[in-house]
Amino acid sequence: MRFFEKPKISAIKLIKNTSNQMSNSNTPQIILASSSAYRKELLSRLQLPFISISPEIDETPNPNEQPEETAIRLAQEKAEAVGLTNPNAIIIGSDQVATLNGAQIGKPGNHDTALAQLKTMRGKTVIFHTALCVLDNRTSHQIQIANCQTLVQVRDLSDTELDAYLHIEKPYDCAGSAKNEGLGIALLQSVQSDDPTALTGLPLIALTSMLRNLNVTFFNSAH
Repeated sequence: MRFFEKPKISAIKLIKNTSNQMSNSNTPQIILASSSAYRKELLSRLQLPFISISPEIDETPNPNEQPEETAIRLAQEKAEAVGLTNPNAIIIGSDQVATLNGAQIGKPGNHDTALAQLKTMRGKTVIFHTALCVLDNRTSHQIQIANCQTLVQVRDLSDTELDAYLHIEKPYDCAGSAKNEGLGIALLQSVQSDDPTALTGLPLIALTSMLRNLNVTFFNSAH
């Protein structure tokens, strides 16, 4: 994909719904199906009360699965896994898959793998697919799905600079081996996305649209 091709955010997709949707005069219980500190910080920006529960699912891509398909499937599986034991909540699942030339880039897990990733990515464009699923597990059992695409141009930096960055920030739990919300932003040449929070792992613009569909209100001084 050419770098200057416009990044995409899919239209919010309703997977299933019933006509008996619950009215929402008070903020419902909201659960983030994630143990990620990055997603917790992002969701906290909305100033809505929520709790976090780790979904405990297998995140291995299926054979011949496209990157965006992996991200969407895992986001939905995370929400549904937490939903099994939380029948009266709105549950948020999200997953991110990074790709270079169509190949998925996972979380490195250690320094050597992270350095190899950054060497492969430098001077190139990496595509991040950040999928979002919101499950209304109250009465309607409505599922909303979106996939936000972000194009990231990585700077062509030396081995020494890449190695030094990794020793400072140790982003071994991040797909793409960099924390864009931290010092990792210095590795990037440019970012293109319809949602600036998608790259960090939770697309808040899409999320607020989904929550509004469920009558969740913002800017409420009673929160």
